[in-house]
Amino acid sequence: MSKGDSGPTTERRRPQPARPGRTRQVVRVLLLVCAAAVMVDAVVGERGLLAMLRARHQYSELESALSRQRAENDRLREMARRLREDPDAIEEIARRELGLIRRGEKVFIVKDLKPQTTP
Repeated sequence: MSKGDSGPTTERRRPQPARPGRTRQVVRVLLLVCAAAVMVDAVVGERGLLAMLRARHQYSELESALSRQRAENDRLREMARRLREDPDAIEEIARRELGLIRRGEKVFIVKDLKPQTTP
C-alpha cells in the first residue's frame, strides 16, 4: 500500500438534507388540499353558494307571495269602502250572491234544452 492509499476507509455517512424540490412538492400538495377544502366549503357550506341560491329562491317566492297578499288587501279595502259608501254596491252583491230581487221585478229562468237528435 502506498502512502496515499490508506486502505479500506470507513467514512461515516452524513444524513442528506431533504431535497428542496421534495419540500416544495409537499407544500404545494398541502396548499392544494387546503384550497380544495375552502372551495368545497364555499360551494356546499352553511353559507356557501348553494345555500345562497336557495335563500335567493326562497326570497323571491316570499316576495311574490307578499305582493299577492298586498294586492288582495287593496282589493278588500276597496270593496269595504264601496260597501260603506255606495248603496249600489250593496244591491249588486245582494243580487249576485244572494239572488235577491227588488219589489215589482219579475225573474225569468231560462233553461237550456239539449238539442234533439233525429234518428
